[in-house]
Amino acid sequence: MMNTQYIVQHAHALYRAHGDRAELEAAQKAKRASDPSEAETWQKIRMKIKELRGPRAT
Repeated sequence: MMNTQYIVQHAHALYRAHGDRAELEAAQKAKRASDPSEAETWQKIRMKIKELRGPRAT
């Protein structure tokens, strides 16, 4: 399990690199994770990216 700082930094990096596709990227990495702990970390990163994106405009 990764610490909160790692999750926040990774989420920011993915969001800078992939923009609106970052959340999808994290979800795919969680699905392909080799163990439950890794999958959980990617899910937390995904949730942080969702938080960074804020509410979607409609």
